[in-house]
Amino acid sequence: MGTLVALPLFAYLHPRLSDGWFALLLVALYLVGIITAERTSRALGVHDHGGIVIDEIVAFMIVLFVIPREPVWQGFGFLLFRLFDILKPLHIRILDRTVKGGFGIMLDDLVAAFYTLLVLATWKAIF
Repeated sequence: MGTLVALPLFAYLHPRLSDGWFALLLVALYLVGIITAERTSRALGVHDHGGIVIDEIVAFMIVLFVIPREPVWQGFGFLLFRLFDILKPLHIRILDRTVKGGFGIMLDDLVAAFYTLLVLATWKAIF
């Protein structure tokens, strides 16, 4: 559900800010995410508890910021991001298991966003 929250949040915030300010907001949210995910996971006693969704929100907002603002692109971006976030291929799984704390919680979703953008950029370059 956290990934879905990113869509209306992005749609509301992005038009109200320049690209530069929005990029700074994403960096700030990422840093806040590290702190809040760390505190929440410690309080719950579970690393990357399912209730921690700031990692998904921020990472998918990064995807939305980079891709074309068309529903088809956003839909494929959503599907790819969820796929990478759930399956945790390649380095994502290693990061998820080895990098702990709030930084680790945020990092695996950031890498999933990177893979999503890589696939979409490749798709755009080929077609």
